[in-house]
Amino acid sequence: MRRNDGRFNGRIIIVGASLAGLRAAETLREEGFNGPLILIGDEPYPPYDRPPLSKSVLTGWLPATNTFLPQGRDLNAEWLLGVPATHLDLAQKAVQLADDRRISFDRLLIATGTRARPWPDASQAALDGVFTIRTLDDGARLHQRLAASPRHILVIGAGFTGSEVASVCRELGLVVTVTERSAAPLAGALGGAAGTVAARLQRAYGVDLRCNTTVMALEGDAQGRLCRAHLSDGDVLEVDVAVVALGAVRNVEWLQHAGLAADARGVVCDGTCRVFDANDIVTDDLFVAGDVARWPHPLFDGQLLAVEHWGNAVAQASIAAHNMVCAPWERRGHRHIPSFWSNQFGLNIKSVGLPTLADEVVVTQGSVSERRFVAVYGHKGRVVAALAVNMPRGLDVYEALIEQKRSFPPHLNAPDEPKPLRVVAAGFPVPGQPTHSPIATATGPGPSTPPEERDAAAARASDPRVPSGPLPL
Repeated sequence: MRRNDGRFNGRIIIVGASLAGLRAAETLREEGFNGPLILIGDEPYPPYDRPPLSKSVLTGWLPATNTFLPQGRDLNAEWLLGVPATHLDLAQKAVQLADDRRISFDRLLIATGTRARPWPDASQAALDGVFTIRTLDDGARLHQRLAASPRHILVIGAGFTGSEVASVCRELGLVVTVTERSAAPLAGALGGAAGTVAARLQRAYGVDLRCNTTVMALEGDAQGRLCRAHLSDGDVLEVDVAVVALGAVRNVEWLQHAGLAADARGVVCDGTCRVFDANDIVTDDLFVAGDVARWPHPLFDGQLLAVEHWGNAVAQASIAAHNMVCAPWERRGHRHIPSFWSNQFGLNIKSVGLPTLADEVVVTQGSVSERRFVAVYGHKGRVVAALAVNMPRGLDVYEALIEQKRSFPPHLNAPDEPKPLRVVAAGFPVPGQPTHSPIATATGPGPSTPPEERDAAAARASDPRVPSGPLPL
């Protein structure tokens, strides 16, 4: 359904009523769309902000109910909350809901995001004292338990969420052990070289950090309360709280048998956020945005990127919404450069680009020992990412280097540039090894990936010259 000016004005459904869904709805109205608009969400709450849940909500500084996102305008939308979508009927252009309702659409935006990866043993996951941290209810429940001063907390997985939870525990004066299957915390997101810095920091703050270690089993008492954890190194810990921080699972199950290019890695779309079907044909009426999307980024060899972060959700949802209603000749490409941030153990950590693509890293400003530095990541001789620790203002310069595909290592002649520059292996674990999400990662070749890149990862993994562990920054 198009108006005389070529713009769309039929019924739009947004499946996913979180940050990306809200931003898409706002953009649709800002773009002049005045047709019927329906938002479907599996949680009973209006959109809220997730990053504070593992930080200020756990400390008690911010109540969980104060994380609701402001809505700057009347969206004139129908909200169907607390009822998940269970199936997409592409032929009939309808969404099936868990309460058996069928909602028809003319255009659809998939913004179902991710959920916390659960503990693999359901009976152990059900023990009183075992938590994940993803939803508003998760944050409220875990805050309540931490406020009761448990004797010993176990955090399973040392990615950003697990590390932030551990930081909060130490801030509250609680005893905490962190287990991580990789050689260092944050290794899956920032590489082992940067992870060694995080490891020293966590131990300096009193965290009992166990790297190269997994949790084999969680044990409960006769009343069903968590009491012990059995580790792969043979230790048995007496614990009364376990926070499972094993990364995220993309919410794509409802798309099974829908005939789309969707799997556990996400929903594949082109640069304009239009979804590919199972025959690799782009659709004009289905779009995707946020954590659940995979799209080809022109700066990263056409690899299909999956990004689990606030900034990308906002940017991609805005682009998708614009493209849903604009005239075909007005479509825009989603070229957002991934970025993320974290506050933990007294550090402000910010990154831009795609660190997980890198094979080398070098400190270009500041001092690691002073916990104030910038590190740049390189892949095949060019800059692909930068990491700033307690130096957030300098990242704009490094983002420009990424966009310009500048050579690695860069020589910026900054007053605080180490001399000489010391390039080391980035030290990313082999795929599937970390116990946490990488935040932003390449998930496989896309249509524009050069042929020589398709087998490059396997070749690097089998090269005997590649060290098994990274050198520290």
